[in-house]
Amino acid sequence: MREGGCEEDERPVALERFEVALGAAFKNTGLLEDALRHSSFAHENRQRGDTSFANNERLEFLGDAVLGLAVAQALYRAHPDWREGELSRALHSLVEGRSLTRLAQRLELGPLIRLGRTEEQSGGLEKPSILADAMEAVIGAIFLDRGLEAVVHFVELAFGKALEADAPIVERDPKTEFQERVMSAVGEFPTYRVVADSQVEGDDQRFTAEVQVRGEALARGIGRTKRAAERLAAQEALTDWSAESAAGESGGHVEV
Repeated sequence: MREGGCEEDERPVALERFEVALGAAFKNTGLLEDALRHSSFAHENRQRGDTSFANNERLEFLGDAVLGLAVAQALYRAHPDWREGELSRALHSLVEGRSLTRLAQRLELGPLIRLGRTEEQSGGLEKPSILADAMEAVIGAIFLDRGLEAVVHFVELAFGKALEADAPIVERDPKTEFQERVMSAVGEFPTYRVVADSQVEGDDQRFTAEVQVRGEALARGIGRTKRAAERLAAQEALTDWSAESAAGESGGHVEV
């Protein structure tokens, strides 16, 4: 039987390896398990009558706030000569979605996430938004288990040279970047629309936004605000676009 992307009997060892990679051994491993439980997994279990599973959205909320504070503290320590604007730009580039997705991929977080069957079959373990959200939830779990200094220690290990860079590395907004790529390729702007607005059994309200090019739906994103959902949709579309572009360079082609 599989739990997330790994076999159930392999999960304890995989979690131990993950803790080593985090540089944080959990005193309460239940918190780590909570952080790795996607809402689709919890929802499917509730439908089967098992209400014992909570999803990771509360930890994600906490992790988002704690990560910002920990990165801000690490940057403040590392750059006593930087002005507020430089600190803010560096903070944004380190805590935004694509940065967290890359971190989750580097730590091989994906296979440990527990998803509902439908979400997993749709490739959920590789979706940037799911990886970034789970990474935030793990950070929230580290905070509850070991405190803020443990999160700061993790941040210093995880972001390393990026924290010490002489100038902040600014990540571009995914909507702006995707718009420029689409305009360059087909001469038209992408469009966005909200296709769902849901609140399931007490969970936070979530919006689902879809990005389209020439009327064709390319990707969807789910966020707590319409703007966040659109950004995540653009991020998903950029990931697919980059993969197709790479395939085109190796002999395939990119179509919109």
